[in-house]
Amino acid sequence: MSAHGTSGHRGGAGDDPFDEGGTSVLRQPMAVWATAGASVVAFMGIGLVDPILPSIAKGLHASNSQVSLLFTSYFLITAVAMLVTGFVSSRIGGRKTLLAGLALVVVFAALSGTSSSVGELVGFRAGWGLGNALFVSTSLAVIVGAANPIGASRSDSARGGGGRRVGGSAAAILLYESALGLGMACGPLLGAVLGDMKWRYPFFGTAVLMAVGFLAITVFLKEQPRPARKTSVLDPIKALGHGGLASAAVSAFFYNYAFFTVLAFTPFVLDMSPYKSGGVFFAWGVLLAVFSVLVAPRLQERFGSLKVLGGSLVLLAVDLLVLGYGNHVTAVVCTILSGAFIGLNNTVFTELALGVSDAPRPVASAGYNFVRWFAAAAAPFLAPKIEEWTDIHIPFVVAALAALVGAGIVAVRRRALTIRAHELEPQHATEDGVSAFAS
Repeated sequence: MSAHGTSGHRGGAGDDPFDEGGTSVLRQPMAVWATAGASVVAFMGIGLVDPILPSIAKGLHASNSQVSLLFTSYFLITAVAMLVTGFVSSRIGGRKTLLAGLALVVVFAALSGTSSSVGELVGFRAGWGLGNALFVSTSLAVIVGAANPIGASRSDSARGGGGRRVGGSAAAILLYESALGLGMACGPLLGAVLGDMKWRYPFFGTAVLMAVGFLAITVFLKEQPRPARKTSVLDPIKALGHGGLASAAVSAFFYNYAFFTVLAFTPFVLDMSPYKSGGVFFAWGVLLAVFSVLVAPRLQERFGSLKVLGGSLVLLAVDLLVLGYGNHVTAVVCTILSGAFIGLNNTVFTELALGVSDAPRPVASAGYNFVRWFAAAAAPFLAPKIEEWTDIHIPFVVAALAALVGAGIVAVRRRALTIRAHELEPQHATEDGVSAFAS
């Protein structure tokens, strides 16, 4: 389908992704809540190591760049695994894929806590990344599918008894983004509390929480119908042939480089105790969640998604420059403030990735994530190296430039990124194969 229109304005002629007129985020089936709850813990695992990176380096006698490989191995495997998530889920079903991913995370998170060297820990984090890829990519499709069961009409999926609106793609995506924000906020806090006692404890804590998520999915999520056509490993790559999806993925690649420079490199710059660092990233995660769920939809309605995205990327670039060249207090404030811009970007990018093309959502999500997670793997490795080659300011300059490149792609590819989501909704509803039903 060719993109058309020139504006991503909510409330216009349907140009903006997932404009569903006030769908409630809270009125969701239990299957959605169970999956979202497990997603919170999955995202906690990303920021869990933030406040304890210096402690891990000290405990395992490793350098900053070696410890940063905890992120690189995790996201590199996650990126590659995105190509097989649809292949797996279309054959064994979404529920079994979620459970397999959770099981892998439980095993490798527990093994991470037993590591005796940084090499072992990096390897176990790679296995953790594989499990997280299976879970995260499938969970988004399941959450959206549970809110819009296959066979339900657009109006049926949006309204419950008495005409009250329930479910809906936009509401489900916002719930997913709130899970992301809550997980990002609570991960560093859990890492700080447990890591202050011993750096190994946060890994064991995550394993326990993911085991609880495993039980919740087992109880509340029934298997969903599988898609009529099985997904091949190459389908996500082919989906990137769509100009809009490719543009969103490439822009998100540069944005994610900036994002994960903040997440993986800033703890070394702040050089704070686990509790203080955890507090900073907790506040960062709270802003991320608030701006993802509450602020982004309102700004999108008023200004349009693409203007919000472009403006937020530019502001993130400015924030990164101030963070890199400011004093310690300024660095703390800018680190927290970056959560607001990251929250806005996450919501808009997710909506674009799921709605801009005619590919089934799980396939589009896999292709999009395949591209963007490579930047999440690169930033934690390159930022400390750039510091070693230059000075502590330059990694933030590079991250700011990456954010500006992302904004430039949004501006140049505006037409390809503009969609009429209501025209794609029926096709997504019949092709996704991600419907889920509460027990």
